[in-house]
Amino acid sequence: SWRAAPPAPPTVPREDLSASEQRQVELFERAVPSVVFVTSLEVRRGLFNLGAVPRGTGSGFFWDAAGHVVTNVHVVAGADRVEITLHDGRTLPGRLVGAHPDKDLAVFKVDLEGPAPALPIGTSADLRVGQNAYAIGNPFGLDSTFTSGVVSALGREIQAANGRTVDGVIQTDAAINPGNSGGPLLDSAGRLIGVNTAILSESGQSAGIGFAVPVDTVRRVVDQLIRHGRVIRPTLGVRVAPEHVARRLSPQGLVIVDVIPGSGAARAGLRGLQRQGSRLLLGDVILSLEGRRTDDLDDLLNLMEERAPGAEVRLEVLRGEEVLELGATLDAP
Repeated sequence: SWRAAPPAPPTVPREDLSASEQRQVELFERAVPSVVFVTSLEVRRGLFNLGAVPRGTGSGFFWDAAGHVVTNVHVVAGADRVEITLHDGRTLPGRLVGAHPDKDLAVFKVDLEGPAPALPIGTSADLRVGQNAYAIGNPFGLDSTFTSGVVSALGREIQAANGRTVDGVIQTDAAINPGNSGGPLLDSAGRLIGVNTAILSESGQSAGIGFAVPVDTVRRVVDQLIRHGRVIRPTLGVRVAPEHVARRLSPQGLVIVDVIPGSGAARAGLRGLQRQGSRLLLGDVILSLEGRRTDDLDDLLNLMEERAPGAEVRLEVLRGEEVLELGATLDAP
């Protein structure tokens, strides 16, 4: 069974440690009280009334002083109940605030007597390959494990459990193993830069390739989950052809099947497929949004999540042999 570590004692510099070692020690001791152990429970009812049994475990961390805990959706998927074990050993019930499987992020709330020890939130916009990265979590049920490495690559893509593409992902060689999922990835100042979510490994154990959802994405998702209980994604007002159909009609882009009357797409003059007798005539093909390619529906949905209803966007559209640039206003869902 998992046992929480006692609170870390105040940092006392040791003369036998190098300056870089001492900085890492201080970073860990500052951050570890913010990291929690997440247990998902399944309630089994039957002849012997077994009650709640563990279904899965992972990591999480305090997002704010109000007691909101961020973790991965796949850590708590299918749970009837979730328990949050704090660094001081207390185990409290976690109340689901909201989840967004598309980005593998979930938020729970625990009730504390005082403010929660939240992590400082950094940014992922200016990360550089080669800078230091640190992971804290509970791999294999081993509490408060600290690993270090570097940011190995940026802009990776991984697939969430529901099949959606998570883009802009951070790759790191800081050791991440089962149980680290949902834990924080930190920079050298102890600021959150990502949420550890997956590894690339044939054995299921760390092979030096781990992935984290970047904190700028996390902030956008978590803020909406806390505020609305769900992510509100604006709409363009088009229905697009599935990729296997689209590639038969156009070698690139999103083929518009139809346009919703009165939508931002309709006001912008976008056109869908049209029938001329027994012939199907190609309408508009969306090549990019704000200069970023839209090769499939995932691309469009990811771009939409970065914007709010009412935002003006610039579309590059293929119409026949001509490439047009059109402006459109995104609608509320």
